[in-house]
Amino acid sequence: MTETKKHQIVIAGGGSAGIATAASLLKRRAGLDIAIVEPREEHYYQPGWTMVGGGVFVKEETCRSEASVMPEAVTWIKQAVRGFDPEVKTVDLADGTRLAYDLLIVAMGNRLAWEEVEGLEETLGKNGVTSNYRYDLAPYTWELVQQTRKGRALFTQPPMPIKCAGAPQKAMYLSCSEWEKRGVLGDIEVEFHNQGGVLFGVGDYVPALMEYIERYGVDLNFGSNLVRVDGAAKTAWFATEDGEVERTFDMLHVCPPQKGNAVVAASALANEAGYADVDQHSLQHTRYPDVFALGDCSSTPNAKTMAAARKQAPVAAVNALAQLDGKPMAAQYDGYGSCPLTVENGKIVLAEFGYGGVLKPSFPRWLLDGTRPSKAAWKLKANVLPSIYWNAMLKGREWMAKPVGMA
Repeated sequence: MTETKKHQIVIAGGGSAGIATAASLLKRRAGLDIAIVEPREEHYYQPGWTMVGGGVFVKEETCRSEASVMPEAVTWIKQAVRGFDPEVKTVDLADGTRLAYDLLIVAMGNRLAWEEVEGLEETLGKNGVTSNYRYDLAPYTWELVQQTRKGRALFTQPPMPIKCAGAPQKAMYLSCSEWEKRGVLGDIEVEFHNQGGVLFGVGDYVPALMEYIERYGVDLNFGSNLVRVDGAAKTAWFATEDGEVERTFDMLHVCPPQKGNAVVAASALANEAGYADVDQHSLQHTRYPDVFALGDCSSTPNAKTMAAARKQAPVAAVNALAQLDGKPMAAQYDGYGSCPLTVENGKIVLAEFGYGGVLKPSFPRWLLDGTRPSKAAWKLKANVLPSIYWNAMLKGREWMAKPVGMA
């Protein structure tokens, strides 16, 4: 017989979005009965992996124990979610337990679909094939950058949506910056293969990025999608409008294709694309008012970044409490996302934007012009943002993230 337990609020996922939302809820209303369902013992600061791959951070700086970030007042259920039944307001766990809830918040992230590129999983971490999208592989990126002195380096970007749309080219810029510093860049052919048709989705930032594309001599290939890898043969194949293109390589940095979370996608919560179907402003589910979703598992059409989750968590918290109280939605998310584009070691183009590509700068232009590379933006990413993540976002301290009311 299935055991059923009840909690006032169940949060599925103890990653960035889930922990931040729990912390925001408790800051507003101590004493809430909140359960967080999360099987992992480790908690990662994923934006740091780009810096690990660029030799700026070591990977251990980006990982802490899940226990250390879990709010003391919540019940941590160390299980995986197996399914959702929003009709009867329950969550099924891997051990057979069923959780009942008054309100559900889904924050389970998306899925890195490595298997969609033939031969990729077998060669990751060897044969010059790497990715900053995995904690264990980001150090290998830096190892390859140090080892490479000539030949061809390929960097790939799959179809959208992906986690941090700028991350594939961040890896490329930091690699080129190091090769330029060592005086070997002229002996390395650098190619960027992007399935999309533009370098970056918000045009205001493209001119600065193109200056670096030209400076580093990068060969841009749009409409080019990685479909197969033979690591031993150091060969990759790309699907293009003109057919399949074969390229040999000495280094290959891969951004994996990405899908909706498998459990979410298989549930009644999902839209056709496999993401939790929510209102893009309130984060409330379109069919189940006692369900909210945020972060990379949700259908909101924003850039899937840590900065987006930081802005979404307080909105989800405010609106979840309004729903519990039988009141109208009280806060709205404007699509804010941030992508600190590491164009060289020591400088960043700080892209900040909302729905529709509208610029959403956090600082006045005279202090920090996000459309131009700056040392100030680098210091923000390298020295300030990690501390904000661990000590503010995950603690319910909403510095520069306080929610605004519904229009």
